[in-house]
Amino acid sequence: QLVESGGDSVQTGGSLRLSCAASGDTISRYCMGWFRQIPDKAREGVATIWSITGSTHYSDSVKGRFTISRDNLNKTLYLQMNSLQPEDTALYYCATPILDSDYAKSFADFGHWGQGTQVTVS
Repeated sequence: QLVESGGDSVQTGGSLRLSCAASGDTISRYCMGWFRQIPDKAREGVATIWSITGSTHYSDSVKGRFTISRDNLNKTLYLQMNSLQPEDTALYYCATPILDSDYAKSFADFGHWGQGTQVTVS
């Protein structure tokens, strides 16, 4: 089970940190990702982190502004978001790969979602 939190309304240029609490050994065992979605648009991959190597990957739209990290001890995934822009407004989800793997070749590999947390930038 994945439970996101930390979404809020912020001004342009502000920062937020999203959290995703996971049950069991999900955070330490599997690759994790953050995605976002606005109404009437497809879900967009934002960032991923591989469980064994810790390798991170970002979409071009957030590279240099967002940072994905995880705390295995506290079973939590994070997304630090800086320099937020109105186009970052979306419902943000954390996710694990469909095949429960420790890495992902692309955002399309993901298929298990949380319920989402809303981020609004104005």
